[in-house]
Amino acid sequence: MASSPMLRRGRLARQLLRLREEAGLTAKVAAAEAKKRAPGRSWSESKITRIENRKVLRVREVDLRVLLDIYGVTDETQREAYLKLAREASISGWWYGYRDVLGAGTYVDMENEASLIRTYQVQYVPGLLQTEAYARAVIRSGGVTDDAEIDRRVEVRMMRQHLLSRTDAPRLWAVIDETAFRKLPSDVAVDQIRHLIDIQRPSLRIQVLPDEAGPHAGMDGSFVVLDFPSDPTVVYVEQVGGGGLLVEEPEQTTIYETVLDHVQAAALSVEASRAWLEDRLSRLEERT
Repeated sequence: MASSPMLRRGRLARQLLRLREEAGLTAKVAAAEAKKRAPGRSWSESKITRIENRKVLRVREVDLRVLLDIYGVTDETQREAYLKLAREASISGWWYGYRDVLGAGTYVDMENEASLIRTYQVQYVPGLLQTEAYARAVIRSGGVTDDAEIDRRVEVRMMRQHLLSRTDAPRLWAVIDETAFRKLPSDVAVDQIRHLIDIQRPSLRIQVLPDEAGPHAGMDGSFVVLDFPSDPTVVYVEQVGGGGLLVEEPEQTTIYETVLDHVQAAALSVEASRAWLEDRLSRLEERT
């Protein structure tokens, strides 16, 4: 499985916080002890808390060794595991080269290591399920007019989809509102719907939420729930302008998971959704 530096940084931060608390030390006391053990390094209470809050992008090996000494981690196998985690947390993913269009790439970083991706989309077909032509139309509709930038954004979107063909590909469960299908550009609609039909398999399920479902729990907007093998669930909430909000607090992610459960229940079943898509495809093909 491809690694996510951000997830590993979070994992290291949680483990260091746990070690400090188990050692019965405050951040202030830990910093004071670090100064004694490594007088040549800069240590402070805020440095300890910044590491534990993932504000430090790269925890230096020399600093990590000092913290492990303070927290009483003497077993060499355990120490090496922490050091390896710190090294992995500092490695840049493939998306780093696309910072011009992805920004920090936080969502793509996490998506890359998810074991289960559950998404509800109102206006668009999810990016992982878009054809190249549809992706190009969506990006252009967002106000991007430079052809080179459009090409670059389409390229990274297509690269994201490679995770679906990995041997350790995540399971994907997408609920797509009927609104998204009404907004499909006429010149790409047939290929996009056919792609949604063809790509489905036991590990990739699509449900359609038809207009006839009426008011439902997900009317506040689109979001994605990411589950991981060894890390807490994260929710990505889409916002105006192409950015998004990461929700990590368990109390909040549980709310979104509950909403998604209700949305899935209101949507057509996977089998009925496939029939709905096939019927819509047939109608579109008759017009061409």
